[in-house]
Order: sequence, then structure tokens, then C-alpha cells
Amino acid sequence: MRTLIAAIDQGTTSTRCIVYSPDFVKLASAQREHRQSLPQPGWVEHDAAEILANTEAVVHDALAACDARPGEVAAVGVTNQRETFLLWDRRTGEPCAPAIVWQDSRSKGICAELRRSPRGDELAVRTGLPISTYFSGPKLAWLLRERADLRAAAERGELAFGTMETWLIWNLTGGVKGGAHVTDATNACRTFLVDLASGAWDQDLLGWMEIPASILPRIVANAEPGGWARTVADGPFCAEVPVCGAIGDQQAALVGQRCFEAGDAKNTYGTGCFLLWNTASELIRSSTGMLSTVAYQLPGESARFALEGSVAVAGSLIQWLRDQLRMIDSAPDVEALALSVPDHGDVHLVPAFSGLFAPHWRPDARGVICGLTHHSNRAHIARAAIEATAFQVREVLDAMQGDTGSALSSLRVDGGMAANDLLLQFQADLVGVPVERSGDLESTALGAATMAALAQDLCPSPADLRAARSTQRSFEPSLAADRVEARMRGWRKAVERSLNWVEGD
Repeated sequence: MRTLIAAIDQGTTSTRCIVYSPDFVKLASAQREHRQSLPQPGWVEHDAAEILANTEAVVHDALAACDARPGEVAAVGVTNQRETFLLWDRRTGEPCAPAIVWQDSRSKGICAELRRSPRGDELAVRTGLPISTYFSGPKLAWLLRERADLRAAAERGELAFGTMETWLIWNLTGGVKGGAHVTDATNACRTFLVDLASGAWDQDLLGWMEIPASILPRIVANAEPGGWARTVADGPFCAEVPVCGAIGDQQAALVGQRCFEAGDAKNTYGTGCFLLWNTASELIRSSTGMLSTVAYQLPGESARFALEGSVAVAGSLIQWLRDQLRMIDSAPDVEALALSVPDHGDVHLVPAFSGLFAPHWRPDARGVICGLTHHSNRAHIARAAIEATAFQVREVLDAMQGDTGSALSSLRVDGGMAANDLLLQFQADLVGVPVERSGDLESTALGAATMAALAQDLCPSPADLRAARSTQRSFEPSLAADRVEARMRGWRKAVERSLNWVEGD
């Protein structure tokens, strides 16, 4: 009988299941998209019941694709879109409202109240996070303010709160029949409800936002020997299987890239960009606009920390060129179009479609295209779009090096845009260190599988995994320092022109 590891990757636009062998060879996968609901400007919602149904379907399809038999799956790991959350009824298992997505900005009023509070700065330090609509705590406070029926039910202890890994684990391990109500350390610390130093729910924050503690899950490590509970035999796995790994998607990519040592860093080029720098046992409080976050926590060990820089728009900018401007037929076409001109033609594109994330945190910014002349054409705009991602990553990396007081030796990369050679070469030129493209661009699922495998002693130690990590290609910096600085000056001028566009909160 084979030993298999299943990873469930619940993302912003779709849910996947990938089945691995214990040496992390990919054996099968399945994927299904879910609907994006935009009921009002600034609102983004998902149907949690649809996501659960899709999860069960992709697990079934992936196991069928590799002809898995009952009993062969030895461990299950879950990774998820962080910050997206829902409330559900503990008695019926039904969601009480749509899941509110991390991109949603309906909590801007509550965030403004937090900023005006005399303790606003203290709260940001305590959580390691800026006060932002990005995080689920203020959105949960908004929901309980708006829905008196939900507040009353929450205070009676009838509701459960969770981010998407919590929702899936609760259902996979029995649901109303005793499902485990847990959240892992990486997801918990992104709610704006946790004291990062202690790793516990912060009672002051709960009180300020009037959130009953009874609805919150238990915070656990990312890998649990034996699992938090076993999947029910009539579930999608058709056998009892330990659910023993859970980790937020960007921390999962850090683990999937085998960045287990202090100073290891990875960048994921997806819808947005997320750069994480492992600071190991040292919790660094950023002074440059970075997030302080839990990187991962192994069984019986203290949490490991990271600095994170979040870029809102990366791959979605290429989709915008395709869908809104109709400049290309498919996303991969952008590289060939950009290469049809020798350089950017002094065109800069700042994709601040809903403001700028790290290191600026400027919700008042909006997108601009600068430097246009009669010579400019769509190829220059395509090249500027690719380069915009690399410029934003360089800004984040500069900030992180300022916070850590150390220099990066190399940058590990993954995600869909990491297939773009032009992007990665320009990225290496800007950051001045080798950019190493991973042998597996689907690092989030690999990270979830790794946590599940570590929990069940199905794989080597983190140190051994790091030593064996694979690189598909390394891009070496080749642009002279004075030219790099000239390019950065042009970018900074463009960013300056994107600011102060939106007035008021």
C-alpha cells in the first residue's frame, strides 16, 4: 500500500487538491474556481458553502486521478487565502452570512476609529500589523455591529468564527458531529485580534471591538502529530485520515521554498506579491511599513517569525491589460509584447488601483501611467507593467533590509508570474542578488503538504529539506549600479504622482 499526502489549497479564486508522495513528487491534482461576489463598491464576498463543496469535489477528483485507495492517504494539510473569514451556526453548520474576503474594504470606518484612538499606535505594535481593512478583525466587528441577530447569537455562544482553514478543518473533522474548531498560528496572527508576542487572543482588542471570545477557535501550531481530529469515514477521503497541517498561503510558500533559516526570503508573484523574510526566533517590529508575522510553528517549539511586505497588484495588473485594455489575448503574451521594444521608453505604470500597500500604506493613491510621448506604444506599457512588479518588490526589500540591518544573499521566487524570464531578470538587476526560480512554482500547496508530513514524521527534518531544495533557474544581476539608481528615481517620481488622489477617509 502506498503512502500519500494530500494538500488542500483554498485560494482567493479557486480551490485545489494536490496529492504527493512522501518525497514530495506530485502525483495528481484537481482544481475548481468559485464565484466572486461584488455586491457593493468595496465589498468582496465568497460563498463558503460553495467553497466547501468544491473542496470535497477536488479531493475526490485528485484521489481518483492517482487511483488512491482507502487508507493510503496518511496526512492532510490545508493552506488558505488569509484574512477571509465567516461566521457559521455551530448547531446546523450553515454559514450565517457570506464569507468576507481579504480584499473587502467595508471596515474602513472602524479602521478610522482605531486610528483616532489614543491607543491606535499601541494596537499596531501589539499585533505587528498596520490598522487596515486588509485584516479580518475590523470586518468581523463591522458584521456584528450591522447584524443585531448575529451579535445576539454570538453572545449566546451559538456561532463560530473562522478563516477559511478553520471552516474546512471543522467540516473535514466532523462538523456538527464534533468537528475541531481550530486556527493555526499563522492565520490567527493575521486577524488583528492576537498579541503577536504571546500568540494568544488579545482581550483588550476583543473588548474594544466588542467581539465575544466564545466564537473564536483554539490557536494551534501548524503541524500537529496525530492531527487535531480525524476526517469522518463518509467524508471526501472515504476513510479516517488525520488532518494535521494548516498554514496561511504565504507562510506555506515560505515553507514550500524551504526557507527555514534566518535570512532566507521568498517572493510569490500571484494576484499580488508577498515577500517574506525569515527572522527565526527574533520578533522584529518594523519601522518601515512591513508586517511582523508568524512564519510557522512546529510541534513543541516556539513560533518562528518573519517580516512580510504585501504588494496589492502584480499578476492582476497583467489581467487588467488583457481584460480591460485588451492589449493581449492571454497573460503569457505580455512577455513577448514587452520584448518587442528594447526598453521601457521612459514609461512608468504605478498600479495603485485601490491604493498602495507596503511600504507606503497609502489608500489615497490611484493608478497612473507616466512618461508618455508620441513614441510610446502598447509594448512600452506592457514592459512598464512587468517592471512595476519588480519595482514594488525592490521597495519592499529595501525596507526589510532596513528593519533587519542585514543584506539579502538571494531571493527565492514562485507563483504564476515567476514563469516570466523578463520579470525575473529585471528583478535580479534591481535587487542586486541572484533571483532563484523554484523547481515547483506551486509552493503554497507544497508548504501545506510539508507541514502535514512533518506532523506525521513522513519526511526529513527542516534542515534536510532546506539542503535538498531545488532551483529551476537562477537569474544573476547584470545592470550597472548607476543605471539601477536612475531607474529607481524614475519609479519614485511616478509613485509620487499617484499619491493624494482620493480625498477623505
